[in-house]
Amino acid sequence: MSNITERASLFREKHKKLKQEIGKVMVGQDAVVEGVLMAIFVGGHVLLEGVPGLGKTLLVRTLSQTLELNFARIQFTPDLMPSDILGTNIITETPEGRREFRFQSGPIFAQIVLADEINRATPKTQSALLEAMQEHSVTIAGEIHRLKEPFFVLATQNPIEQEGTYPLPEAQLDRFLFKLIVPFCTREDLNFILDRTTKADHTKPEKIMDGNEIIEAQQLIREVLVAGPVQDYAIRLLLATHPNNEFALPITNRYVRCGASPRGVQAIILTAKVQALLENRFNVSFGDVRKVYLLALRHRVLLNFEAQAESLSTDMVLSQILQEVPEVLKD
Repeated sequence: MSNITERASLFREKHKKLKQEIGKVMVGQDAVVEGVLMAIFVGGHVLLEGVPGLGKTLLVRTLSQTLELNFARIQFTPDLMPSDILGTNIITETPEGRREFRFQSGPIFAQIVLADEINRATPKTQSALLEAMQEHSVTIAGEIHRLKEPFFVLATQNPIEQEGTYPLPEAQLDRFLFKLIVPFCTREDLNFILDRTTKADHTKPEKIMDGNEIIEAQQLIREVLVAGPVQDYAIRLLLATHPNNEFALPITNRYVRCGASPRGVQAIILTAKVQALLENRFNVSFGDVRKVYLLALRHRVLLNFEAQAESLSTDMVLSQILQEVPEVLKD
């Protein structure tokens, strides 16, 4: 136990330093930073949604500066092709004068990939990310190319300007561990932003962790224990998003068209383990599950037309489910 205690202590220390370094550049958005770090430490991808100018791209760039990982940014546009992301085979000439195909890798072969305004690319190009996000590999001309670990996709999208955009299909949304809503800045935050961006001094964050340390942290997190009742609570919360089953609530049957996939409960349990470690515990609590519930499921649940007509959001429905599902079933 001493070994895991020391590893957990080191993890909390590194996590704290990461937040401090990111805080040198990012103003506010503490909840978003927490969510992104949780996803990094369980090996998941994140979808960041917010209006322009809130620092989504800046957050990902700053994160890449604090982590010793290769970074690439892909600006998604309607004319972007899959080969622009994945790479392609090109004809080269050898010193002997022979011609042969050589694979030229695309920006997806970085370790932190910023997919900026991902909903601006066509479905054909969006789908090029599916294999990379799920399998951590790319197949070109029948040959599989493995991506370097650890590998993360952090995508951004603008919820307001929908002209010329292509909504992500459910299959691809499900590949994201979290969907994080980036809120607008407060008055105090705007003051800090102006102080930092309109003066001569610029702060550069320091590197805190490398790829091997992140992989070790991911292994540590999976060693955190989950008691049977807590795991059952997470399962029932997921099943409560599916209409017309034994755990469905009236609000589910009325407003939900399709519930979350099993990846949703995997995301809940894994990130709840991160919460437990950060609070110096080696077992997941009911509270840990509740903290990550919305982040893990808000993009995996589809509402029906009635919910849209009544201006209900997915967060509203999920919050009601969270209130009504009991932690432990009564006999």
